[in-house]
Parts: sequence; structure tokens; C-alpha cells
Amino acid sequence: MIETTADLEAACTELAKSEFITIDTEFLRETTFWPELCLIQMASPTTEVLVDPLAKGLDLKPFFELMANSSVLKVFHAARQDIEIIYNRGGLIPHPIFDTQVAAMVCGFGDSVSYDQLVSRTKGVQIDKSSRFTDWSRRPLSDKQLDYALADVTHLRDVYLYLKAELEREGRSLWLSEEMDVLEAKETYDIHPDDAWQRLKMRLRKPQELAVLKYVAAWREREARSRNVPRSRVIKDDAIYEIAQQQPKDAEALGRLRTIPKGWERSSAGAAVVEAVNTALALPKAEMPHAPRQTQAPEGAAAAAELLKVLLKLISEKHGVAPKVIANSEDLDKIAAEGENADVGALRGWRRELFGDPALQLIKGDVALRFVGKKVETVAL
Repeated sequence: MIETTADLEAACTELAKSEFITIDTEFLRETTFWPELCLIQMASPTTEVLVDPLAKGLDLKPFFELMANSSVLKVFHAARQDIEIIYNRGGLIPHPIFDTQVAAMVCGFGDSVSYDQLVSRTKGVQIDKSSRFTDWSRRPLSDKQLDYALADVTHLRDVYLYLKAELEREGRSLWLSEEMDVLEAKETYDIHPDDAWQRLKMRLRKPQELAVLKYVAAWREREARSRNVPRSRVIKDDAIYEIAQQQPKDAEALGRLRTIPKGWERSSAGAAVVEAVNTALALPKAEMPHAPRQTQAPEGAAAAAELLKVLLKLISEKHGVAPKVIANSEDLDKIAAEGENADVGALRGWRRELFGDPALQLIKGDVALRFVGKKVETVAL
């Protein structure tokens, strides 16, 4: 276990000599807004290390410099949360990266395959999961816990090499690079408080309601970040929806709401919410947010979307690609309703060649689906 900056620097210098390294992190975030980084695991083909970020006096600068080293490929499994931690702690996004979960979907291992399933299917090794629910902030960690943590990056080396070979054999390496561009985009992790309302389920339609929703959600986001507590500890989603609908303009009105705890309206937080409501309601109507316009889908679009689902399953099975990587249900609905004009990923790049063009042919009536010999197949008309 590395606990000093000097040892970390030496380890990172050694790791930087490799073409790729595998990385995982252990963290806690049940009681905080920002994840608490508790352990870093890294491995190259010749080196394996564990880093204790909680060690007194340890400076993670060498680790962040390694993450920024563009000559070393960083391999993760389900990278988003690991990258979020690195971005929040180090102010950078690792580059270049390879996410084995996404690569597995491109190689036909199904949607969002877990790490232990992937290790089992590629290496025939069963991982002991008894340490999965460890409190990684507690010290000392047992040898069993450390072995479990290290296995998250040692097996990952072989998983990466297997998937890399599969991608090259199938000519799909460029397919993966498009997905990695999303994971490397700053916008994926740097969510502005003023945009926090867009993460809530859109139950409201009126501009005034949406304006209040936006301002109260932005206040909650800033408050949660400054106090480093989960959003729900500040105010729950249901309360934000009720505030947006009822629009309380003073503490008394706020206190009458069903979702507001008794007496909370007299707190500084309650005063801040009332201020946010009044600020939102004072906006000119033209500056208030508007819900996306709901257009009437053409007649037959729902049935067409169902046919597209069958086509997507047919193509994904034929080419060994998880359907989720190609298109989601919203994509299918848009293609069914808007055809060529649908602004969806399924009509761009390799997805269009694989699925988008056949999908357009299907809804235009140029091809059909038929059931032959217990199998569904396409037939040109």
C-alpha cells in the first residue's frame, strides 16, 4: 500500500513506461455530495500498486500527472464514476481511455455487463465478491480486502487485451472511439447548477412552474456542493416539484406545503427557497424556460417503432452488438415519427450504416420483416 508521495512518484514513473495501465477506485458517497476517494488501484503488465489517498501528507500530484500522460492508455471498467472523481479531485479528465464495459457491449456481451461477469466469460475465473461491501474509508484494511481491490485491476489487464483483439478482428475499434469521446468530454462531468433542473423528471409544463423548478434546483445544487452533502439532504425532489406547482411567496405559504418539514420554512434554507421562488416568478415570461414542444406523432408511428425494435434486435444479434449501443427507445420513436429528419445517434456514423439505413428502408416500405424457419429476417420489396 503506497502511503507516501515519494513512493507514489516512483510507482507512477514505473507505470508510465507501459503502453497501457488499468485503473479502479474505491470511494464512498452515501453521506457526501462529492465522492470520498478511499483507494486507488493501478496495474501495468509488470506492476501492480495500491494507493492510500487517505494517508496523511500524501500528495496525489504524481497520480494526476500519470492520468494526463497522453502516451499511456488508461483502461477502466464502467469509467464514468472513476473519471468523475479524478476530474473533481485533479481538475482533469484522463486521456486516452478505454472502457471495457462499453467495449464489451460493442463486442456482443450484452448491455452494461458487470466486471465479474466479464472476467468470468473471458478468463473463466470466478471473483470472490465477499468484500464488495467494504467500508473503504476504514483503516487498516485486511489482506483479503486488499486482494479483492487489487483483483479489480489485475484481471482487467487480460480483459482489455481480449476485447482489444476482438475489436481489431471485427474492425470495430473506431466504433469504440466515438463512445470514448463522450466519456472524455468535460461537459459529461461539469454540470452547472443552473442546469440541475434538467436532471429532474419533467413532470411540469407551465413556464412559471419550470422557472421555479429551475431556480430552486439551482439553489439546492449550490447548497449541496458547499455543504458537501447529498442533494436529498438539502431538500427532496418531491418537495421541489410541490414548490414549483404551489409557488409559495412567503414563509407561511411554504410551511403549508405537505412535503416541507414542520418549522423548516423559518430556517435560512426556507428563506433561500422563498427568495428563489420570487426571483423565478419575477422573470419576464420570455425568459422563462419552456417544456419541449410535444408534437403529434404521425398515424402509424407507434406501430412503426415496434417494428424498429424487432429490426434492432435482429441486427444486434446478427452483428453481436448490444442494442443499447446502437439505439434506445427514444431514438426508435423519433425515427418512426420523423424518418430521415430525426436527430439521433442511430442515423450517424457507423450506427447509420449498421442500423439507421435499414431502419429508414423499413419505415419507407422498401424492406419488410418476415418470419421464416423460426427466425425473423429482412426481405427487399
